[in-house]
Amino acid sequence: LVPAAAIAEMARAGAGFAGFAAWLDMTPADPDVMAIPDPGSLIQLPWKPEVGWLAADPWMAGKPVAQAPRLVLKRVAEAAAAQGWEMQSGVECEFFLLASDGTAIADPADRQKKPCYDQSALMRRYDVISEICDAMLTLGWGAYQNDHEDANGQFEMNWCHAPALVTADRHVFFKFMAKSIAEKHGLRATFMPKPFLDLTGSGCHVHISL
Repeated sequence: LVPAAAIAEMARAGAGFAGFAAWLDMTPADPDVMAIPDPGSLIQLPWKPEVGWLAADPWMAGKPVAQAPRLVLKRVAEAAAAQGWEMQSGVECEFFLLASDGTAIADPADRQKKPCYDQSALMRRYDVISEICDAMLTLGWGAYQNDHEDANGQFEMNWCHAPALVTADRHVFFKFMAKSIAEKHGLRATFMPKPFLDLTGSGCHVHISL
């Protein structure tokens, strides 16, 4: 979290952090990782507009961290562009809305044996889902559909496809945004693959085209 007064230096040198402390495959003996922000990824938080969010590329010892997923995707996109191709992608994010302590789904009335596309359960969470959807519309993502998914307490939200790196950054931001807005409403959003053994797990379809 960087104050505006320090953003110029941060944009040049990056934000330093200990890679091993962030569960990267490193040890305390490794030098700090420098997160170099990508100015093209800037997103103004719809629910806290005085804050901007930036994706960053990790560097260490003056070189990019080659295995970083964002940098891998950049290399693939550059290789495709050299052959005259552009990769576009879209995602379908699934998540659960839970009670604030995370022990159960947030809506005790959502208990149908086959709840997929349940309009009543969807509308009982209208305040949360609509705020997330409105945020995506404000950001220009082209949000177009929100569903109650196959499990009780599970939802899916969709927005338009874009160049693969843009979609990847938006996907990461979407998770942060959904969790943050859910917390505003006293709930918890989780993207865990299988938070409940007796309910359908959460996935994320990825649509890719060249």
